[in-house]
Amino acid sequence: MDGKKTAGRQKIPLKKIEKYVDRCTTFSKRRSGLYKKASELVRENDVDLGIVLTSPTEAEKVYSFIHPTHYAVIDRFMNPTQEFDLGEHLVAENTRKKVNQLNDRLNELDRREKNAKDRMTSLSEMNKTREKSRWESIDQLNADDIMKFEAWLDIGEVMLKDQLREASSSSSQSPPVDADI
Repeated sequence: MDGKKTAGRQKIPLKKIEKYVDRCTTFSKRRSGLYKKASELVRENDVDLGIVLTSPTEAEKVYSFIHPTHYAVIDRFMNPTQEFDLGEHLVAENTRKKVNQLNDRLNELDRREKNAKDRMTSLSEMNKTREKSRWESIDQLNADDIMKFEAWLDIGEVMLKDQLREASSSSSQSPPVDADI
């Protein structure tokens, strides 16, 4: 290299992560990535796949990704050239179909979540801008503008009271004497 930085992802050396918390976090993220890749491999190539992992925690929790069923994966591993029996083949096909449907649903929900987050961010920015503009415009009023605005509010109050009286008299109920807007 000639001293220039490269953009994008770089290959890092594989070695044990010494800090326990970092190791657990990395395990969780990599496990999710591995499951996603395994799911893509199953979907795109219609293969039988089994992955078994133990976590780096003291409890040694076991995780697995098996498709279509553990029987099908073990049978394929033990007898790679032998065909399925018909019953197991039907179970495997049904499981594949269900997994594909759930995967489609998950992808749709992920897409909706991303759109909702993008929308929330956009609305939040719009609200910040709107709030800022409102207060900036009030700060820019001079004494004459403030008096006009106050008169406009007074007229609006009188008109609202008149409409309230008319509405209550037409409904044959009289408003309380101390009604104030």
